[in-house]
Amino acid sequence: MTNDVCRRKFLMRGAALGCSAAASPLITPIALANAPWDTRLVVIVLRGGMDGLDVVQPYGDPAMAALRPNLKTGQAADALDLDGFYAMHPSLAPIYPLWQAGQLGFVHAVSTPYRDKRSHFDGQDILEAGITNLGQGVRDGWLNRLLQVTPGIETETAFAVGRERMLILEGDAPSSAWAPRSELDLSPQAERLLELIYHDDPLFREASRDALLIAGDVAAQADLASETEEMLADNPMMGAVRPNIAHVQLAEFAASRLRGDTRIASFSLNGWDTHNGQKRGIGNALRALSETILTLQAGLGAQWGKTAVICMTEFGRTARENGTNGTDHGTGGAMVLAGGAVRGGRVVTDWPGLSDADLYAGRDLMPTRDVRAIAGWALRDMIGMSVPNIENIVFPGVELGQNPGIIL
Repeated sequence: MTNDVCRRKFLMRGAALGCSAAASPLITPIALANAPWDTRLVVIVLRGGMDGLDVVQPYGDPAMAALRPNLKTGQAADALDLDGFYAMHPSLAPIYPLWQAGQLGFVHAVSTPYRDKRSHFDGQDILEAGITNLGQGVRDGWLNRLLQVTPGIETETAFAVGRERMLILEGDAPSSAWAPRSELDLSPQAERLLELIYHDDPLFREASRDALLIAGDVAAQADLASETEEMLADNPMMGAVRPNIAHVQLAEFAASRLRGDTRIASFSLNGWDTHNGQKRGIGNALRALSETILTLQAGLGAQWGKTAVICMTEFGRTARENGTNGTDHGTGGAMVLAGGAVRGGRVVTDWPGLSDADLYAGRDLMPTRDVRAIAGWALRDMIGMSVPNIENIVFPGVELGQNPGIIL
């Protein structure tokens, strides 16, 4: 990427982040365009290393209870039984109806190829870049490389939502960014000053003009917000959702864009690093995840039927609980899948077992599938991406293996 392109993207993203939720729909001034597919993909990065063994509890494994004498699982934890072997954490109860409807599923014992160093930063970079070798620097994210090999992509096609850097959508292909509760309120004099400052710099002049157009599109945002609020109010499952919270706002905005020309949205949810007091911490994080998924469902309306929400985390956690009622950084974990396009009601896995001999390095759930392969098959089945493009460009070097069939 050239420095000029970097500067322009910085300005474009800065403009996006600078617009208030009330004042900006973050509709970029670039003409909207339909992508060559009609499905919707939402990728949520669960930052902090989600404990897959607590989210999807293999209480039927004979070794499970001994590994976690205080972090109870299954019936002892009021978990919701899924299939007689796995149970779902009770904090996911609000989305249990989606499981019953076949619109919620899990993939267990998965991870990226990241091993042993257990750094959140490296783990998240590998997860979002989709490559294994960070030694040569991270150039772009795997969702952006997907866009790079797809014709007809415009800025509106994909949105990175939230205040945090979303490496997963960074790269040469155009995309947009938005964050809630930011402000950009320029007077006419300030707007004129901005034009004068950047008049002789074509790159910055174009970017500042884009920013002002974004900030000025108030009427479109008002209509969009009103429509979204009506859709949320009409959904009975939204009674379990706390309104006006950041993750709910992220999901509302993502859903509003995905009802239009946007086909990909990505954002992150924090709160999954549970070294201490895991029961409370993961309960809060899962409640937020439930609210996020329910908000997406309500806000997408009829588009929910062609949507897949893929939630992934940088690594799992230790199989044994630690001395502070938590778990430490591990390896194998789980993915959460939701949406009308998902073949749910299943826990997809090549379960490795939890006996001492079955654990990775004697401490972690052994990963048996690559997170990237699961996402790669989803791309193949949702948008028809070719296997060579998946294996060579989107996730270079990945071994796709057998199709897990997570998409209808």
